[in-house]
Amino acid sequence: MTTVFDQAAAERRTLRHPEKAHRPESAVLRKPDWIRVKAPGSPVYGETKAIVRTNNLHTVCEEAGCPNIGECWSQHHATMMIMGDTCTRACAFCNVKTGLPQALDALEPANVAKAVAELGLKHVVVTSVDRDDLADGGAGHFSATILAIREASPGTTIEVLTPDFLRKMGAIERLMQTPPDVFNHNLETVPRLYLKVRPGARYFASLRLLERAKELTPKVFTKSGLMVGLGESRDEIMQVMDDLRTAGVDFLTIGQYLQPTRRHASLERYWTPEEFQGLEAIARAKGFLMVSASPLTRSSYHADADFARLRAAQAARQN
Repeated sequence: MTTVFDQAAAERRTLRHPEKAHRPESAVLRKPDWIRVKAPGSPVYGETKAIVRTNNLHTVCEEAGCPNIGECWSQHHATMMIMGDTCTRACAFCNVKTGLPQALDALEPANVAKAVAELGLKHVVVTSVDRDDLADGGAGHFSATILAIREASPGTTIEVLTPDFLRKMGAIERLMQTPPDVFNHNLETVPRLYLKVRPGARYFASLRLLERAKELTPKVFTKSGLMVGLGESRDEIMQVMDDLRTAGVDFLTIGQYLQPTRRHASLERYWTPEEFQGLEAIARAKGFLMVSASPLTRSSYHADADFARLRAAQAARQN
C-alpha cells in the first residue's frame, strides 16, 4: 500500500493551529454507523453558501467543521460567527483558527442582519470567536448585532452563543442591555478536564456567567452545552447538570466530541445513542425545561425547533 503525504494540507493545518504543531499525534477512532452524515450539495445549500459569501460573513458551521452543515444549510439554517475567523484561545478540542485577530468590522452587524433577512430565518444563532484582545471581549459587538437583526427582521428570535468574557468586567451587563431571546454559553466538559480541554477558561467563571445572565434578565432563556467522549464519567456529567440547574439554566445540549485532527484532544470513546437517551432522561428529571442529547447534537442544531419546544415547555410549566 502506498501512502501519499499531502504537504499542502499539512501546512494549512499548521497555519490554522500553530499552537498544536508540536503536539504529539493521537489515533483518530473510526466513526460508528450512527455518526455518519451525508455530504452537502443540494441547491439550497448552494444558495445559503452564496448568501454567506456575498455578505462577507463567517459561520461556525464551516470554521468548526460541523458534521450537520449539509442538513442545516439545505434548510437555509446557518449559524453566524462574528468578530472574524481567528480566535485568541487555543482550546484543545476546537477546529476554529487560532492567532492574532484583525480589527472588528464595523459593517458586520448590518451584514449579519442582511443575511438573516435574505435567508428568511425565524430563529438565528449568533456566536463568535474568543476576543481576549478586546476590552469588553466583544460584548458591544454582540449588542450591535442583536440590534441590527431586530431592525431588519423584527419577527426573528435571536440566540447568542458567547465566549466566557473572562476578566472582562461589565461585559455580560453590557450585552444583556440588549437581551437576546436565548443566552447560551457552553461549559463544554467536566471540571476535571478543563486544563486539558479548555486551558484558557475556568469552569466556575463560565458557570457564574450563565447565572449572571439569568439574574440580569430572568425572562431570557439560558442554555449550555457539553461534549462527551473526552474521558469524562457519567457521574461527572450528572454533577455538571446539577451545577447548571443551580445556576438556573433552562436548556442543556449534549453531543459527541469529534476529533478534528490527530493533534487535537484525543477522542477516548464514542457514546452510543442509548447512552445519550439515558443522559437526556436524567437531565429532564433534574428539571431542565429542554434537553437535546444525541451523537450529532450541537448548540445550534435544530435551534429553531428547539426554541419553539422550549417556549411550549415553559408555558406548560406555568399552567
